[in-house]
Amino acid sequence: MRISHLDRRSLLRGAALGGAGLSLANWFPAWAQPVSAGIVRPLPTVSGTDIALKIAHQMMTVDGRETHAIGVNGTIPAPLIRLKQGTRVRLSVTNDLDEDSSIHWHGLLVPAQFDGVPGISFPGIRPRSTFVYEFPIIQAGTYWYHSHSGLQEQMGHYGPIVIDPEGEDTVRYDREHVIVLSDHSPMHPHAIFLKLKQQAGYFNYQKQTLAGLLAGRDQPLKERMDWGKMRMDPTDVSDVTGSTYTFLVNGHGPRDNWTALFQPGERVRLRFINASAMTIFNVRIPGLPLTIVQADGQDVRPVTVDEFQITVAETFDVIVTPTDERAYTIVGEAVDRSGLARATLAPREGMAAGVPPLRSRPVATMKDMGMDMSGMDMSGASGGTIDLSKPDSGMAGMDHAAMGHDMAAGAAGAMAGMAPQAGAGMAGMDHSAMGGMNMRDPKNAPQVRMGPGVQTIAPMAMDRTGDPGQGLENVGHKVLVYRDLMALTRNPDIRAPDRAMEIHLTANMERYMWSFDGLKMSEVKAPIPFLKDERVRVTLVNDTMMSHPIHLHGHFFELVTGHGEYAPRKHTVNVLPGGKVTFDVTTDAVGDWAFHCHMLYHMHAGMMQVVSVRPRGDAA
Repeated sequence: MRISHLDRRSLLRGAALGGAGLSLANWFPAWAQPVSAGIVRPLPTVSGTDIALKIAHQMMTVDGRETHAIGVNGTIPAPLIRLKQGTRVRLSVTNDLDEDSSIHWHGLLVPAQFDGVPGISFPGIRPRSTFVYEFPIIQAGTYWYHSHSGLQEQMGHYGPIVIDPEGEDTVRYDREHVIVLSDHSPMHPHAIFLKLKQQAGYFNYQKQTLAGLLAGRDQPLKERMDWGKMRMDPTDVSDVTGSTYTFLVNGHGPRDNWTALFQPGERVRLRFINASAMTIFNVRIPGLPLTIVQADGQDVRPVTVDEFQITVAETFDVIVTPTDERAYTIVGEAVDRSGLARATLAPREGMAAGVPPLRSRPVATMKDMGMDMSGMDMSGASGGTIDLSKPDSGMAGMDHAAMGHDMAAGAAGAMAGMAPQAGAGMAGMDHSAMGGMNMRDPKNAPQVRMGPGVQTIAPMAMDRTGDPGQGLENVGHKVLVYRDLMALTRNPDIRAPDRAMEIHLTANMERYMWSFDGLKMSEVKAPIPFLKDERVRVTLVNDTMMSHPIHLHGHFFELVTGHGEYAPRKHTVNVLPGGKVTFDVTTDAVGDWAFHCHMLYHMHAGMMQVVSVRPRGDAA
């Protein structure tokens, strides 16, 4: 038996889940169950320069329920690997499975043959065999590792990495805790993928309803009908949801109440890692400001917020300074509000704080379809030239005479139907005006192969690095956005780009087909070519209505967000629906590297390609 999202919220409004006196039925969701006294258990840790890891089947228990999983050294998450910058590490990985496996060192700059992607950089680890990874540790920070074989990552094959700096740490703290966020389902990942292929919205239990329409919630009837004609579901925020997932902290469900200890007045460093397969989390600790000091293992100028969104495969290091001798709840709310990961920060074992109710789930807007004009600069025409010194901001700097008749006519029609209120964007728009807006115009993306795997091309995708993420626009407190991030020190390469390229993130969401530029991995004839030490500006355009965490192996890139020489350096970036992200990358690592969406089932369905970096003068 399942209870509705509305019933769950109503339940939590009347109850503080931190109290032990709440008696709930066994069939309530995990996050609504009574909690234990708290698990105060540090992550198993391995360290040194010679480390042995063993991948094997095992059982794991989440909130009292035992399920099959794949772990490393008998634990889920896999052991915390603690390394030292400036050393050289030898990692002997034994595969005890009956199938090939692998380990990718996410965010670590290693030689291509040790990057760990089967079929690209190495052959994989055969069953009952051992593969030795050996590489220098040239960086410090918070990272993680996971399988790149099949769907093993979903089954528990992931773990954290912390690399201590060679010299003094730029971050001052008294105590630290590693917080690994993830998602777990008792359903086999191949069964999950099959259900998504058969019915993309299978796990979405939060669709709009007649009762919601009559109560005045979500979209009015006219908008629902218009979206229906376009075969678009505005509640399709997450493919896999809390209907099958339990959201974990360090392998523990919300009922387990994993607990991190502190002493009042201490500066506590929380190293957040999103090791989930498919879940973007919104993280907050009610009652505590969060000071971001690192992103993707790279130092940033401290910025204090109340909440941040962490997409799949990102890491954020946060400093908190609790002064009161009381418990605080660490909340990792799923982006679609179908559940949450929960832990406790407390001065003593056995303490717990109240868990806030789930907030209303987001509903996609015209902005998420790439049809918002609030960011357009219609006065910025400059003969079609692009200023590479500035981030792309919607339509600024474009020769609008060259936009094409269909798009220009559609834009005029759309603006004619807009509501008069200032700052409305596309809200209040007469959606019948969308008839002039071609949602699949090849002129908007001439490099995209317009096959059955491309449902839409965003007519007016815009830079959304100043947006907080779906559902966080009006939460009433400070939420981190990418433009808040600035590198602590000057970037190592500040050259202007030698060239620019654009890559479209494409999909047919109804048929669960995912690709780059309309081509899934199996259809690509050749890698994306680069020369060593090129400086390239890459713009990612999201033509879909779902966020995509895009990860480039073997490199860091600098987000183009207006900070020049202090642009934040990242290895993974979230591209919001209907949005653009621009980054500059120096292709200094020779070899073949994976480039993909880190939503596991999107990658599995084809949203992946290979980047090939060749020495200059290499004719191969």
